[in-house]
Amino acid sequence: MKIAVVGIGGVGGYFGGKLALKYAGSPGQRVVFIARGEHLAAIRKEGLHLGTVEGDFRVLPDLATDNPAEAGACDLVLICVKEYHLEAVAASLAPLLHDRTVVLPLLNGVDISERLRAVLPRGVVLSGCVYISTFLSAPGVVRQVGGSCQLFFGPDDGDAEPYRFLEALLKEAGIKAELTGEIAVSLWTKYLFVSPMAGVTSRMAKSFGGVMEDEKGRGLVRGLMEEIAALARAKGIPLPPDSIETALGKIARFPYETKSSMQLDHEKGNRTEVELFIGYAVRAGRTLGVPTPLHEELYAALT
Repeated sequence: MKIAVVGIGGVGGYFGGKLALKYAGSPGQRVVFIARGEHLAAIRKEGLHLGTVEGDFRVLPDLATDNPAEAGACDLVLICVKEYHLEAVAASLAPLLHDRTVVLPLLNGVDISERLRAVLPRGVVLSGCVYISTFLSAPGVVRQVGGSCQLFFGPDDGDAEPYRFLEALLKEAGIKAELTGEIAVSLWTKYLFVSPMAGVTSRMAKSFGGVMEDEKGRGLVRGLMEEIAALARAKGIPLPPDSIETALGKIARFPYETKSSMQLDHEKGNRTEVELFIGYAVRAGRTLGVPTPLHEELYAALT
C-alpha cells in the first residue's frame, strides 16, 4: 500500500504523521509527504516534529518531496491543502494516480469532491471531513491543540462497504476514522457549525466567546445557521432536526478566547477561505432559489 499525503500543514501533518508513524518503513507499505519550501527542507533534514495531546513524536516518512512524479502512483492520496489552492494542486497530481487510487480530501466545505472530480484525470474521489485544531508552528513542526481528531469519510453515492478496508487502515494507525454511507450529512453538519463562526469572528474581530456573549453576534450566528439548514433542505440533505442547537452547544464548549482559522488569516491580511465558507452559500442560494440575505451581507463585508 502506497500512501501520499498532499499538504503537510496542520491537518496533513497530524493525519499524515499518524500514518507515517504506523506504516513508514514497514514491508509492503510506503508513506510519502508532498510538501514545499522551508517546511519540506526541515522534514527532509530532521523529520516532522508532531506535537499532540497524546505526546510528541518525530515522524520519518519514506519520502518527502515537492514533486509528485518522484512519488509515483499511489493507492491512497489524502489532500490536505487550503481550499483556494485546491484546483492548482489537483492539476499537478496526475503522477500519483492510477485508475483505482482512492483520493480523500480532508478540507472544509461541501463541494470539494465535486471540484476534484472536475480536475483529476483518474482515481476514485471520496468525501471527508475532520474535527481537529492543529497548526504549523514552524518549518517541520506541527502541533495539535484540540478537537476530537475525528475523521468522517465515505462515497457520495452511499455505497460505503467497498471502502471498509480503508477504515481499518486508518484505525490501525490510531486515527478515529468512521466510514459512512451518508457523508453529505457529515459534511453539511460541519459546514453548518464552522462556516458561521468563521464569517462572524472575522467580521466582528471577536473570539468565539466574544461573539456569543454579544446579542447581535449570537443572533447572526443562529441566522446564518438557519440559512445553511435551508440550503441543505433544498439539496435534499437530511440534517438532524436539532442540528442548529447541537452546533450552538459545540460553540459554547470552546474556550472563550478561541479564534477561527479564517479570523486569524483575516487579522494577518492573508488570503482567507471566504469563498469556501460564505461565498459558497451565496452562490448556492442563488442557484437553488433559497434566500440567504445574511450570507449576502457578510460576503459583501468580507470581500
